[in-house]
Amino acid sequence: MKIINLTEDSQIYTSNVYLITGTWNALDDQNTLVDVGRDPSIIEKIQNARTGVGKRKLDQVILTHSHYDHASLSEQIKESFSPRIYAFSNSQKYVDTILSGGESLRIGDRLFEVIHTPGHTQDSICLYCDEDGVLFVGDTPVIIRVPGSTYDEKFVQALLSIAERDVRAIYFGHGRPMLENCNAVIRNSIMNMKKSRAVSIHL
Repeated sequence: MKIINLTEDSQIYTSNVYLITGTWNALDDQNTLVDVGRDPSIIEKIQNARTGVGKRKLDQVILTHSHYDHASLSEQIKESFSPRIYAFSNSQKYVDTILSGGESLRIGDRLFEVIHTPGHTQDSICLYCDEDGVLFVGDTPVIIRVPGSTYDEKFVQALLSIAERDVRAIYFGHGRPMLENCNAVIRNSIMNMKKSRAVSIHL
């Protein structure tokens, strides 16, 4: 699996936009965008990317949630590459498939589990690859450094579920990825949630 952040050098405010391809660009690999952001320069970057001879430049888009900085470019991406667009919410009229959580999607040359994580928004999802320990989180707050906030019970349960997995890399909707100590950080987040009076967490 190859992961490229197309907006790492963006000059406008946007989320990270990740292009994921297979390591060898095999015919059955699914060239995928995680989020589309709002920087039109990614269209040319996708066109110039090495995504495999005889393959579509982009097979699918998976939106981590519907906020404008993550989803604004959906129409242009749809018009340019005709990918199938997945999202938990149908608030975007270009969405082809509505997710409910628990699905297994092929991204690049790997299988990812869709995890519904309502917290940042009600339509937030994370994507987890068991084989590589990779977790895409969008804006889901998997790092909680101080106690005190209130948390939706469904989000608490989702984060507890993520904590049971072997997470070796976290790719965020903004900023650089976390490539070490991921499980410890998530576990610490749960401890900080436990200290909040609003939830009762059994570890």
